Amino acid sequence: MTPHREEAARLLRLARRDQAAFIALLDAQGVAVAVALFHAQQAAEKALKAVMCLHGLEFRRTHDLEELAAQLTDVGVSPAVDATELRPLTPYAVEYRYDDDAADLLTGAEARAIVESLLAWADTQVGLPPRES
Repeated sequence: MTPHREEAARLLRLARRDQAAFIALLDAQGVAVAVALFHAQQAAEKALKAVMCLHGLEFRRTHDLEELAAQLTDVGVSPAVDATELRPLTPYAVEYRYDDDAADLLTGAEARAIVESLLAWADTQVGLPPRES
């Protein structure tokens, strides 16, 4: 396995960990949806960065999912989810982590669909077998 593929696989493992946290928190009693959506954003971010690593793309330290997707698109790699669909997840990485009254920019079901699509796509890109969520 090449160093780029190894790093991509590591980021996908971390993305799966965030996906599991997202799903658990989404179903937990007394947990604000924004807390769960933080982990959805993190899973999406790591899936995009995994594919970027695979292609040898450098990325700055950012949580901006649209920016990451655009970098991939610029080199001819189309993420499974359109960049505009990623936009509502980005604020959950930073702004809403410190806000006790976060706006509902998308539902848990919408975020789940985005994360599942991105992770399945990233698994295919990296060459890992798709996993059940």
